[in-house]
Amino acid sequence: MRIELDHVIVPATDRDAAAAQLAYLLDVPWDEAGSGHFAAVYVNDGLTLDFMSTGKQIRAHHYCFRVSELQFDDILARITDAGIDYRSTPGGPVDHRVNTSHGGRNVYWDQPDGHAWEILTVSYARQPPVA
Repeated sequence: MRIELDHVIVPATDRDAAAAQLAYLLDVPWDEAGSGHFAAVYVNDGLTLDFMSTGKQIRAHHYCFRVSELQFDDILARITDAGIDYRSTPGGPVDHRVNTSHGGRNVYWDQPDGHAWEILTVSYARQPPVA
């Protein structure tokens, strides 16, 4: 059997608000009842992000989603419609630009707890080997 990531726990100040925002942006279902005390965002048939409210200081994480060209356009439109600032580089300034330097398109935006979200159309982490 191929090893696949099944779920990730995402710490949040307000799990329901964080889960609802990401589910809206990605246009995927979510459930505030989730599994127990998590608000679950069903990213695809094999991956769930379980948002958990925590009373502790939250360390920011980075989450990246590879999407189709059409999904990219739709997600970026929802980001823009929601008034969320985005940028073309991981830690750069808000520039409302799309990065195209990796053979596809990608953008980054921050979730209110500081998590950095990214969408991309071509994985720069999994480039084909050079012959």
